Amino acid sequence: MATGKHRTTKRSSGGSYASTVTTIVFVCIFLLGVWMLNSNSYASSNKPTNRISQNSSARYSFRKVPIAFEDNPGDLPEDAIQPDDGSGTRFDHPGSGSNETKPRVDKQPHVEKEVEEIQMPEESRMTENRNTERIPKVDNTTGIEDHARKGEHQEKKINKQTHVTGGDKTSVVNNEEQSTSDEEQEKSENDMKMDATGGNDKGGMVSDDEHDTTEDEQEQSQKEETSKDQTQQNEEKPVESESHSQKETKQPAEEVKTESETNTTVIVIASTKDSKEAAGGSTMMVDGSSSGIPMESNESKKEWKTQAGESVNEKERQQQDRSDVAETTAYHKWELCNVTSGADYVPCLDNENAIKKLAGRHHFEHRERHCPEVGPTCLVPIPEGYKSPIPWPQSRDKIWFHNVPHKSLANIKGHQNWVKVTGEFLTFPGGGTQFIHGALHYIDMLQQAVPEIEWGKHTRVVLDVGCGVASFGGYLFDKNTLTMSFAPNDEHESQIQFALERGIPAITAVMGTRRLPFPCNVYDLIHCARCRVPWHKEGGMLLLEVNRLLRPGGYFVWSATPVYRKYGEDSIIWNEMSALTVAMCWELVTVTKDELNNVAAAIYRKPESNECYSGRKKQEPPMCKPDDDPNAAWYIPLQACMHNNPIGDIERGSRWPEEWPARVQTPPYWLTKSQFGIYGNPFPDDFKADYDHWKQVVSKSYMSDLGLNWTNVRNVMDMNAGYGGFAAALKDLKLWVLNVVSTSSPDTLPIIFERGLFGIYHDWCESFSTYPRTYDLLHADHLFFMLAKRCKITPVVVEIDRIVRPGGKLIVRDDSSTIMEVEQLLKSLHWEVHLTSSMNQEGILSAQKSTWRPDIYVTGS
Repeated sequence: MATGKHRTTKRSSGGSYASTVTTIVFVCIFLLGVWMLNSNSYASSNKPTNRISQNSSARYSFRKVPIAFEDNPGDLPEDAIQPDDGSGTRFDHPGSGSNETKPRVDKQPHVEKEVEEIQMPEESRMTENRNTERIPKVDNTTGIEDHARKGEHQEKKINKQTHVTGGDKTSVVNNEEQSTSDEEQEKSENDMKMDATGGNDKGGMVSDDEHDTTEDEQEQSQKEETSKDQTQQNEEKPVESESHSQKETKQPAEEVKTESETNTTVIVIASTKDSKEAAGGSTMMVDGSSSGIPMESNESKKEWKTQAGESVNEKERQQQDRSDVAETTAYHKWELCNVTSGADYVPCLDNENAIKKLAGRHHFEHRERHCPEVGPTCLVPIPEGYKSPIPWPQSRDKIWFHNVPHKSLANIKGHQNWVKVTGEFLTFPGGGTQFIHGALHYIDMLQQAVPEIEWGKHTRVVLDVGCGVASFGGYLFDKNTLTMSFAPNDEHESQIQFALERGIPAITAVMGTRRLPFPCNVYDLIHCARCRVPWHKEGGMLLLEVNRLLRPGGYFVWSATPVYRKYGEDSIIWNEMSALTVAMCWELVTVTKDELNNVAAAIYRKPESNECYSGRKKQEPPMCKPDDDPNAAWYIPLQACMHNNPIGDIERGSRWPEEWPARVQTPPYWLTKSQFGIYGNPFPDDFKADYDHWKQVVSKSYMSDLGLNWTNVRNVMDMNAGYGGFAAALKDLKLWVLNVVSTSSPDTLPIIFERGLFGIYHDWCESFSTYPRTYDLLHADHLFFMLAKRCKITPVVVEIDRIVRPGGKLIVRDDSSTIMEVEQLLKSLHWEVHLTSSMNQEGILSAQKSTWRPDIYVTGS
């Protein structure tokens, strides 16, 4: 712009008087600057800066930049705490300028206008741009720490340059630099005075034409910088922090986001004292889609690594298979299972091809597990009219008919108060074959007969054989007692499915040719009420399996017609049963009559020592061979023999556990500090650390961060239970947890039972023995990584989809790459993924099953 004449006219109008006043004012300002330099406790290097007036600075875009770190300014004078743009070039912004700037603007407007038109050297503008580019983008907490260390190094180089925050930008105040700028401005004023009288020197002002050309270039450069700033502001959300200046209004803390929107690391920089203290407890690194998940303890990190128990070669093989699995999930065409059992399909129990090949069915072989060689990848349909299950405890009394649409059991057992059809509900009066007038009266009758049973304290974990619809176990919850109920998938259609829909623990199993999937000496009491098991046949093989499972000193309750009917076949069975129990050294404690239900029950007690075994005249049943492991229970054939009872002081089963609830937190006595736990610590420490870890995870994370409504959670399965710490942490909620110990994991199931919890052995490369849509929540802690070396992940995820109810949840904790695999599969199944988060190569996922099903069935099945 051509402004030369205007400047010349204005300068000439002032005369020598204006020059004299100007000189005096700048001498005063110089003295004030020297005084401030001496009074300030922080000195800076003599790094020259370019000063631009208030009016000129209005042409510049004040770019907000992320605050990487923040130093305490200490007890600085108030005029030393000023805003900064982070570039090393000082800009005076309205409302935040220094105290000495404002008087100059007010008293000498003509001088300020002269300064405004001084060209900003190109080298200075380049330096400003470089400084701006060096401001790091905050990607994560590590970046913040790294930048903080760099900031400390830079702080030493510039001799304690003070960083403060103010309003919407960062301030850097350098008092010595400020003084230098005053000297430079004074020199510039003298140069302008010389220019007014026609004088010029080598370091003086540029000509008007040159200044006009340079000023146009400067404005163009400023526009380009402003455009870049605005573009970067769209990509970065600025952080505002609380100002130390009393003149600035406190601003709330903002979130710093990286440029990538897909893998965003959210870091909240607290601005208040309380928030800083809260953030100081732990650093959270989560992706943009997640809520905060607390960092796991050192014990849990050891647990994850040890519990996975995989070698480097196996992990490399798993990584090699990632692309194949991802491609499969991306293009997988899901289909409905085309099977006879339809919506009730249990793959390992409905394998018709395998059942057809069985040599016989006399020992209920056809009711045992016969799993397909390859896990199915078809989906089980949902019954028409399915509704969200009725919550506990109302579900004990009634369920939706369309959720389990079967009437045959109501027709067969309705008169015994098992189940009835009432409108759109199936109702359960609480009865059974042996307790038509209600299970609760029957339960009280047993304790009255043997007070030592003491439900919920001495007797905590019960096994109910041939349970029907599991009303016995359902009402034992009122006594604070856990009951594992089981029955075969037989003509009593869907009785286990009824039980699970009611919210009562149950599995499909049969007393056939194999051991039940439990360790030895773990159940406090085993119950059979008209369970239709031929205990007395084949050398008592099935009763000897009960003997294996029963804790020494535990009770067996047999409520059946042979106990109170002494004629015909019942009399023969009673006599044979009596002879067998004597030979097994069981004590017949009592035979108690239930006058209300007109039945009776025989209560037996297993011996605690081996004296009776060695004193028998006839060794029948025989003792098992010394090398027979009583804990081996996965596809192990039954044998008609007995194992010796444990008798050593530190031998498992030689003592009765602590009373509930003390036993849940008491380390088992047989595992001492001389033995190491599954996480590598002395066992008592390992046990305590695991319990503390899960209590913290459940209370701090699972109860609030995963989007779970725990009032709707009743049936829970921990798919890789370890010590059972997850279930123990949930013990005060109105739910139950089936703890599953994988057959390829350390055998911790006896520990789980010792704690007053229950569980089962299982191999997750096969289908689980339960009906579809029977669990509200599945929890998988480092399960998939462990399984990857033995079987494909897809059938396992499909099995989870089969087990979980519509609206049910899944929580997965695993390595990050495995979490990604599972997430892809769940999304392809139309699950709603609520949360995925990863930190230190470990991840967590929370998802909810929908009602989606494909429209087509598998062909050729």
